[in-house]
Amino acid sequence: MSPHELASHQEKVFDIDDHLGMVFSGLTADARYICKFMRNESLNYWYAHGSQHPVERMVNKLSKKSQAKTCHPSKRPFGVGLLLAGVDETGTHLFETCPSANFYEYTAMAIGAKCQSAKTYLEKNFENFKSLGRDDLIKHGVKALRASAQEEELTIHNVSVGVVSATEKFRVLTPAELQEVLNQTQENMQV
Repeated sequence: MSPHELASHQEKVFDIDDHLGMVFSGLTADARYICKFMRNESLNYWYAHGSQHPVERMVNKLSKKSQAKTCHPSKRPFGVGLLLAGVDETGTHLFETCPSANFYEYTAMAIGAKCQSAKTYLEKNFENFKSLGRDDLIKHGVKALRASAQEEELTIHNVSVGVVSATEKFRVLTPAELQEVLNQTQENMQV
């Protein structure tokens, strides 16, 4: 028996702008609201300044919005944690935001249920990341996912990979590209 269409894998990777994307863990409705907020902020910044919104400034705006939710008894905090990846004139950035309005910048990070094994993998390997190319970094990301999903097989139906760089706009890998990466990392794990 196949599960109902509504119970299938939900997309958790969203583009904010050409230079910024996000992935979330938590309440989907809150993540969509935050995504819409950041898209509007990006558009407003582009209209007012004629350039892309700086990544750290966007995270600060989101943090202020999240913190305001924690100050009023009639409101509830956002029930979502985010990883924001982007590139701007100051370089590449990866921020983690929390419902408490705290945010942290990392070289590599994992969030969500069963993420501790992925974090451990990333901690062991992150020092090599600066010297690696785009494809090798994607493979390390998938290997970190494999470390945290030991009993579940990774397929194009339950994995999404987003990429952004100074030379490439934010985008999600196509199913064919993703399948190739999954095959390559599976072969490396068996060797």
